[in-house]
Amino acid sequence: MTRIKSDFLIIGSGVSGLFTALKLAPLGSVVVVTKKADYESNTNYAQGGIASVFDDKDKFEEHIKDTLESGAGLCDLEAVRVLVEEGPTRVRELLDLGVPFTRNQTGELDLAREGGHSKNRIIHSLDRTGSAVEQSLLDHVHANKNIQILENHACVDLITKHHLKEKENLPLRCYGAYIVDTETGEVFPVLAKKTILATGGAGQVYLHTTNPNIATGDGVASAYRAGAIVKNMEFYQFHPTSLFHEQGNSFLISEAVRGHGGILREIGGRPFMKDYHDMGELAPRDIVARAIDDTMKKRGEPHVLLDITHRPANDIINHFPSIYERCKKLGIDITTDPIPVVPAAHYMCGGVATDLLGRTNIADLYACGETTCTGVHGGNRLASNSLLECLVFSHRIAGDIKSQGKLSYSAETDLIPDWNKEGTTNTEEWVLISHDLIEIKTIMSNYVGIVRSDMRLERALRRLKLISEEVKDYYNRTTVSIELLELRNLVKVAELIVRSALLRKESRGLHYSTDYPEDRTPSRQDTILSHKL
Repeated sequence: MTRIKSDFLIIGSGVSGLFTALKLAPLGSVVVVTKKADYESNTNYAQGGIASVFDDKDKFEEHIKDTLESGAGLCDLEAVRVLVEEGPTRVRELLDLGVPFTRNQTGELDLAREGGHSKNRIIHSLDRTGSAVEQSLLDHVHANKNIQILENHACVDLITKHHLKEKENLPLRCYGAYIVDTETGEVFPVLAKKTILATGGAGQVYLHTTNPNIATGDGVASAYRAGAIVKNMEFYQFHPTSLFHEQGNSFLISEAVRGHGGILREIGGRPFMKDYHDMGELAPRDIVARAIDDTMKKRGEPHVLLDITHRPANDIINHFPSIYERCKKLGIDITTDPIPVVPAAHYMCGGVATDLLGRTNIADLYACGETTCTGVHGGNRLASNSLLECLVFSHRIAGDIKSQGKLSYSAETDLIPDWNKEGTTNTEEWVLISHDLIEIKTIMSNYVGIVRSDMRLERALRRLKLISEEVKDYYNRTTVSIELLELRNLVKVAELIVRSALLRKESRGLHYSTDYPEDRTPSRQDTILSHKL
């Protein structure tokens, strides 16, 4: 059977995974596992940009202040300071790698502004920033002989002492992961000195999401099953403005459209954001999303309108070419027509708990990017801080590993068994998976969305536990497939979100409860969950 040994195993090929791979390649061999083609990730869909202080009129303290305010009192100040102060250096590395960031007429970086930011500090590549960063990183990764990318492969489980026959008195350590080739169905171990989770978010846990199909919470679910601590999973950010169109597939309408002067209107044309916040369209995302949700419910309307038609047509097309092109294909000319929009699940602020060096509570297991909770986002992520977090903490992970000097495989590595599929059958009952998948998404969207209550959450948890037991039984009897793995991970992430939401007896940031609308505890308190193995 196949067995791969590598110095480093990275699971995920977004900006976190690729940037980490480039940083680790000088230290040894790197295997990057990705479920689809190597470019498919949340990074590739990020339109807005990267928030960082590059203007002389801007200051680190102002970026820190904006981040803390958006985070609703839950940000870790030290983590935010690391993010902001180390950010510009990491962005300059992207410039050195050839990322084509947009520049103004004087040749300086064109700095845009988005909701929650007090200054223009968003470095972008038109409205395709994620794609531009991803492609540049991929070009360098493909050119590096120390990096191997396994496309169409997925993580089945992280390998720990629980896979060993003799596990008494062994510390909780990660030895790599069991990986499945999604085209052949073969499952095999990839053994590594250090393993890094960079699997992105879990937007597919909801019916409407801006995330790609592969965003199924694989990192959080596999880490939790292995014994990792997860934190603040109740805070799922809904992007306020996703295209509402039967053929639009929840296409993201960037925050930058509002930053460029876009106005949110009722279907009848009346602007409404000033009814909810003094900053209007530039209020933090959680406020804008709740305002849209409230407006739709009060008026019984299926969407609201985002109107930027008052800007010159050439200006709109030049700033938002991707949005213009995609909307035009659906019969919407954004230079003359308001855009119908609704909120959609967008970003997971909670995740696998890490320290400031990306370390989890499991030895030799690191995590970075959206799959983590580093403390920088708190109860609500400030726009365009996510790609910055990927860069800063990927660099810190590589730095911590380098500081450890010469690495060696753990003594138990050679004792890791091959994957055992005895007793499982290759059933073709896709209807069982598809039915559970739709039910999970519907439960989460109906009961665990922008506005919640204890009754809704308790009902959701009861139903999710039943589905979880069904999935567990089906998994134990069935040959591994990518569809089954994603279902297994999604139901676990859904359960973690609901359990975390039930523990927070207040409304804060992205978690709004009708039972505790004003009860905001003054002290910073995280929601912690861990799996007792």
